[in-house]
Amino acid sequence: MSKPQALPPAQFKQQLTEAIPHLRAFGRSLAGDRDVADDLVQDTLLKAWAARDRFIAGTSMRAWTFVILRNTFFSSMRRKKFSGNYDELVAERILSAPAPQQEPLHLADLQRGLMELSDDQREAIILVGAGGYSYEEAAEIANCAVGTMKSRVSRARKTLEVILEEGRFTSASDGHASLTATALENIIGAVEKIAP
Repeated sequence: MSKPQALPPAQFKQQLTEAIPHLRAFGRSLAGDRDVADDLVQDTLLKAWAARDRFIAGTSMRAWTFVILRNTFFSSMRRKKFSGNYDELVAERILSAPAPQQEPLHLADLQRGLMELSDDQREAIILVGAGGYSYEEAAEIANCAVGTMKSRVSRARKTLEVILEEGRFTSASDGHASLTATALENIIGAVEKIAP
């Protein structure tokens, strides 16, 4: 049995570069924070380059790097589980925020709702819903069974619907309503670039 063919460095670099916008969108959707997402993408690119000999020519660079980014994100979440983050800009907005106004449901509410979901549900609904991946492709990226992916998407949709209908926002989504370039907008932009 012959060893799978690796890509030449120049070709690997080109495919990796083409995956960057998609990685940034996926990273922002998982992390909910632009700076954290940029760090995730940078770590992912470094890890992908270090492991380039393990990438098999003819397979999806995007799916391969999404797996690396996802694993990096969840590893960092496990490490940070017991540490708190202080965001000076969010604290300042809370202290100086005007009285809340009743406003119609809009994209910022959806972004906040996404941040209320568990990490695995948010990842699933973004991959399948906004990313346009099939359940099979999303399951491969998330390293789970197809049935598990379908279940996560179904639960995420139901939970998101309840959150948006009843306005059940918690501190998990604080600071995400006022972002001007939300993760969801970035993902939708990336999906539009992919679409024929």
